[in-house]
Amino acid sequence: MQRRTFLKQTTALTALSTVQINAQTVDFPIVLSTWKNEKANDAAWESLKKTGRALDAVEAGARIPEADPNDTSVGYGGFPDRDGIVTLDACIMDEKGNAGSVTFLQNIMHPISVARAVMEKTPHVMLSGEGALQFALSQGFKKENLLTEKAKKAWEEWKKTSKYEPKINIERHDTIGLLALGNKGEISGACTTSGLAFKMHGRVGDSPVIGAAVFCDDEVGGACATGLGEFVLKTLGSFLIVELMRNGKNPQQACEEAIMRIVKRYNYKEFQIGYLALNKKGEYGAYSIQSGFSYTLTEKGVTKVFEAKSYMK
Repeated sequence: MQRRTFLKQTTALTALSTVQINAQTVDFPIVLSTWKNEKANDAAWESLKKTGRALDAVEAGARIPEADPNDTSVGYGGFPDRDGIVTLDACIMDEKGNAGSVTFLQNIMHPISVARAVMEKTPHVMLSGEGALQFALSQGFKKENLLTEKAKKAWEEWKKTSKYEPKINIERHDTIGLLALGNKGEISGACTTSGLAFKMHGRVGDSPVIGAAVFCDDEVGGACATGLGEFVLKTLGSFLIVELMRNGKNPQQACEEAIMRIVKRYNYKEFQIGYLALNKKGEYGAYSIQSGFSYTLTEKGVTKVFEAKSYMK
């Protein structure tokens, strides 16, 4: 595969790379995220203007919903577990195969940045619970109360009628996953969440698991997931999608096959799973079990939201 890279000026970005890949012209960078996350994509794009690196972009994008008190499924403002405690999960992966993750983290606003610190400053991939918190504090992160009044009220209302069984709501947008191609065409990904609302204390979903929520391979591309994490975990959806692309499927075909692996085995009508994929050619795909899954794309400085295709029409 031959590549020719050069810089061209645009009003939206000071440096865009155009690369010839198998006779196809690809404009980098590209940012892709789950759900309607224009602000996250815009932050990722601004990061690319500064550093040009995909890893910086996905971290910057993930930090936006993490700090948004009105986002009830990620970070600050996220709905708590059944005991009223906000617990967070996140992971990040770069083009070199390096990865970092935190699970069951409490009282830290930006778990995605802690996950990156795990990747870059420890010999490990994953830290959990109290150990993750201690590490975060040692790196200068501040301990904060993440339970907003809005989230606390929702939890108190839930307790009045609940049997302490987390209810799966397919309309609940419970994760942001991001993929980016940087100025040099390198791939990185990230995922961050507060998890299933009113979950059992200690529950961890797919979001901090490399190969489930996120997987990147710079020879092929990357994938990320959203929805009920138990079923992403059982099928290692993001890793599966990348391997399907490695073996010749385009991103759309790979996402559809990963969804079919789930619907063939499980009672899929009771939950939602959505996948995104982005290959090194700049081609992307999106597919979900239920209708209603949307994704956000930024190319050439323009951000747009699209409705994904779904198995159930």
